[in-house]
Amino acid sequence: MKQKIMKDPTFLSQPAPATGLPDDQLAQNLVDTLLAHQDHCVGMAANMIGVNKAMIVLFMGALPVVMVAPQIIKQSGRYETKEGCLSLLGERPATRYQAITVTFKDRGGVAHTQAFTGFVAQVIQHECDHLAGKLI
Repeated sequence: MKQKIMKDPTFLSQPAPATGLPDDQLAQNLVDTLLAHQDHCVGMAANMIGVNKAMIVLFMGALPVVMVAPQIIKQSGRYETKEGCLSLLGERPATRYQAITVTFKDRGGVAHTQAFTGFVAQVIQHECDHLAGKLI
C-alpha cells in the first residue's frame, strides 16, 4: 500500500537498528510507494515512510529490489555529487563512491553479497545513509 512520505528531520535522523528481519508488509509498502513516485524517485528507505527498520528498495533497471539490513562493506572511487530526496527540499552535496560491495538479505531472508557500480551504487549509498540517520 502506498504510504505518505516522512519529512520530519528529527525522525529521519534516527538510525535504524543494525539488524533487520524480512517484513513482507513493509517491503510491499516500500515497493508500492516507490512505484507511486517512480517519475521522480529511484529508491527509498523504510524511515522515509515512517518505519524505523533497516530496509531499502531501489530500481535496478525496471524492477524494484528490496534489501533488508544492507551494509556497505567495501567502497572505492570517491567522488562528489549533488542529490535530491523525496523527504527533503532541493539538492544537497554528497560524497559517494563509484564502486561498492554490499551485504544484505532479500525479502525471503536469503543473505547476499554483491558488488554495484555507477548510479545503482549511488542510490544504495543514499538509502543506506537514511538507515544510518544521515541526511544529505
